[in-house]
Amino acid sequence: MTPAEFLPGTLMMVDIPGPTLDDDTADFLRRSGIRSVCLFGKNVQNAAQLRALCRDLRAVMGEAALIAIDHEGGAITRPDFWPFAPSAMALGAADEPALTEAVNAALARQLRSVGINWNFAPVLDINVNPANPVIGERAYGDDAARVIRHGRAALAGHAQEGVAACVKHFPGHGDTHLDSHLALPAVQKSRAELESGEFAPFRELLSLAPAVMTAHIVYPALDPQHPATLSRAALQGLLRAEWNYDGVIVTDSMGMQAIDANYGRGEAAVLALQAGADLVMALGRREVQEATLAAVGAALRGGALDPQATAQSVRRLEELARQAPAAADETVNPQADAPLLRGAWAQALSALGTPTPPPVGSRVLLVAHRTPVRENVSEAAADAETLARELGEIYDVTLIPFESPDELDWAALRAQDLPVLLATTARHRHPALRGVQPDLHLALYNPYTALDVDAPAVVTYGFRPEARAALLAWLRGEAPLSGRLPFTA
Repeated sequence: MTPAEFLPGTLMMVDIPGPTLDDDTADFLRRSGIRSVCLFGKNVQNAAQLRALCRDLRAVMGEAALIAIDHEGGAITRPDFWPFAPSAMALGAADEPALTEAVNAALARQLRSVGINWNFAPVLDINVNPANPVIGERAYGDDAARVIRHGRAALAGHAQEGVAACVKHFPGHGDTHLDSHLALPAVQKSRAELESGEFAPFRELLSLAPAVMTAHIVYPALDPQHPATLSRAALQGLLRAEWNYDGVIVTDSMGMQAIDANYGRGEAAVLALQAGADLVMALGRREVQEATLAAVGAALRGGALDPQATAQSVRRLEELARQAPAAADETVNPQADAPLLRGAWAQALSALGTPTPPPVGSRVLLVAHRTPVRENVSEAAADAETLARELGEIYDVTLIPFESPDELDWAALRAQDLPVLLATTARHRHPALRGVQPDLHLALYNPYTALDVDAPAVVTYGFRPEARAALLAWLRGEAPLSGRLPFTA
């Protein structure tokens, strides 16, 4: 088959509507030549269902099937029936690369048990901007050396278990104040600054990375016109020519507003492939998937896509699937990793200031968000009632729930003359929290909120049950705060 005869779907990744592969979607995948699918929460119910879905996808897409998911740990975990792994920043706080490798091997085993063969992790962004609205605890920390040593360990854990990893978000999403899901960010740094910062983890670890995901961010020092996803200077020039990378380059979702609001879907897909991407993530409604297919097909037929480059892309994708087959390993028991993951969360617990737990059995006021909501790629945090119920095992808790911190009357709370515990569970920092003075701050999600609240803090780097259990153990006096903040306080 010549490159011009490849079905356009070979160069596309799509999502599918639900937890089963319906006949219409199966027919669409088959006739379009699509061999790559990204799964989301809408596709996940339980392990048996997920295993059946992956089996059906592979039957339709063939042995070169790539079945992917965002399974980073922390808040970026779609299945809720496996033990939860810590976020990257939790592992950065524990700062034991061997632990990071073991946790990532556990993440890979979870996926392998159902037949998912591609994990969009680890994150190699260096989160140097505390106000970053989308990375935060998804990064290992705010310095290149820490990100490199833990990124290397994460890649080793995936390789050990035969699941393809994918480093992201090249060339780096750690110093943005805009979320590329919602807008088109730019990083205004010189090439020298990028070389010593953002670029360093990618450059150092590319030889270990089966795949790289691009960022929808403009880096004027590389290309003043195009975001990296659409930039030939970034993908073909830097990744391929300068750094000699021959793994798979996959775009981030082309449905994110950084792309969707500034380019046509079909036009953007062709630009990304021309820039050097091997696979375009064409997520969203069927009509946008069809528009992408049509544009890529026309580009293949009309010669707008280089035949040799197309053949190389197909080779890379097939090699990735060959190295990590999408076949379920039912001998794997993900529950067996529960003690490892619980211990990893516990090792991450960190202090800002000198937090002291109230005496066991005492009366306390708990101030917490009534109903946290899902934010972009992150799942929703624990709600106030759940936190109050769990803390009620230790204290006599009076819950003060809120929907927005602006509605809280801190003077009235302090007037009750009881210890005030503030639990923060939002991804984004909130101006209304700056300078408030509880007795103890439980930073259960965005660790940077600990910098805003004028109180000693316990930082968990996540809200999952294992993180909350580690916090409860500390409150009981049964566990130390052995982690260290992996960012400058």
